[in-house]
Amino acid sequence: MSLAFTKMHGLGNDFMVFEAQHEASLPTAADWRELADRHTGIGFDQALVILPPRTAHTLAYYRIFNADGGEVEQCGNGARCVAEWLRRHDRCGTDLLRLESRGGIIEARFTAPGIVAVNMGEPRFASTGRSHLQLDAQNITFTEVSMGNPHIVLEVEDIDAAPVAQLGPRLESHPRFPARTNVGFLQIVDRRHAKLRVYERGVGETRACGTGACAAMAAGRRAGAFDEEVAIALPGGTLSLCWPGAGEPLWMTGPAAVSFRGEIGE
Repeated sequence: MSLAFTKMHGLGNDFMVFEAQHEASLPTAADWRELADRHTGIGFDQALVILPPRTAHTLAYYRIFNADGGEVEQCGNGARCVAEWLRRHDRCGTDLLRLESRGGIIEARFTAPGIVAVNMGEPRFASTGRSHLQLDAQNITFTEVSMGNPHIVLEVEDIDAAPVAQLGPRLESHPRFPARTNVGFLQIVDRRHAKLRVYERGVGETRACGTGACAAMAAGRRAGAFDEEVAIALPGGTLSLCWPGAGEPLWMTGPAAVSFRGEIGE
């Protein structure tokens, strides 16, 4: 296997990014796991493969592979990095980019060099209210919402004391979620500020999760706890979220940065 790649990150959520002309020769799940190893490989939370567009009026189609080798539908920080990669390679003919992944089509625009706003679409809630499940003797209350990929959001009083390492993997793989789910732990500070930690499906806790921040914004907004614009602080930095409410798309704005470029060769 020989390929050139770019190492990128959005608030510390890091990616291996490369372009492919077809899908037949992509790395296997075992290859992804080896490449994701931070000691013997490149090291990343997800790999982003940029492919030719599949539909009219889109600039590119991209696939997302987790560090465990599994493929997922969408990644908010990854979407920003794909947009920034395309900008740096002079592929952006207009101010508004339309990109497609397994999670559907999204729009992206640049508010400043390296700062990308992404239209993540309208949040899709799994039920009309909060949901519950029993984990041992504990009753877990959460909001289940899709941002093109599955999330549950649990509200906590203290983000630093949240049982992310204990509850995250158990909820991610709970039988309630046959395709597994991302697990967000949300501390609401006030109507315009919040803190968040996310245990990502197939990765573990990451320094930032864009779709997780969107899901947290959606859950808090529907509960009446947030205004239309909210800053959500994650371990790697802060994302700006804007959602007017039902019937409208949710916009996420944050950085996308290049760490280094390299080549894998036998």
